[in-house]
Amino acid sequence: MEKVYSGKTKDVYKKEDGNYLLQFKDDVTGTDGVFDPGANTVGLSIEGAGRAGLRLTQFFFEKINAAEIPTHFLDANIDAATMTVKPAVLFGQGVEVILRYRAVGSFFRRYGMYCKEGDMLDGYVEVTLKDDDKNDPLITDEALEMLGIMTKAEYQELVVLTRRVGKIVKEEMAKKDLELYDIKFEFGRVGEDKHVALIDEISGGNMRAYRGHKYIEPLLLEKLMLE
Repeated sequence: MEKVYSGKTKDVYKKEDGNYLLQFKDDVTGTDGVFDPGANTVGLSIEGAGRAGLRLTQFFFEKINAAEIPTHFLDANIDAATMTVKPAVLFGQGVEVILRYRAVGSFFRRYGMYCKEGDMLDGYVEVTLKDDDKNDPLITDEALEMLGIMTKAEYQELVVLTRRVGKIVKEEMAKKDLELYDIKFEFGRVGEDKHVALIDEISGGNMRAYRGHKYIEPLLLEKLMLE
């Protein structure tokens, strides 16, 4: 296999059959040793985080595939901390899609003049460019289209899929008495028809989850979801 990319939380290898292998690491994003799913730097390493993230990712991707929502997921090997996926083409250099149910994190830092921390949000969707040097700037649908990153139809499909996936994740977490505050997804173009599909992962490192007023760390979240 050929290593084609080394990311903050995963390495990517190209397989001989044309599919790709994602190798999950124990690194999570954060700042100054504090976990933050919205951060664009590795903040700390947590032993077992890679496999924990993969287990939760497999759990959610299988639910999402069963709902006939397009993804790149094929299978996972928990012992090896790897996931096999279909090839996908990024939008531009990559975009991240944040689905927000509560006013926390960067949303509250930006708009705190107009809301209280923890206020309910009605599944608010925002898109950022993957650009660590510029702290993943927000971008509008009009700018995405003007810059040739995605079409208006692709953006609309992305928003619909984001809310459908978020609903599945939120409902599964509610079964465990957990509340999803926000979650970050990635999408790309998959298949010969280049349809919009969910890619990357869905793990504790991509979301904020609470039980009551207590934040649930990624490793504990995986344990609570799958016990």
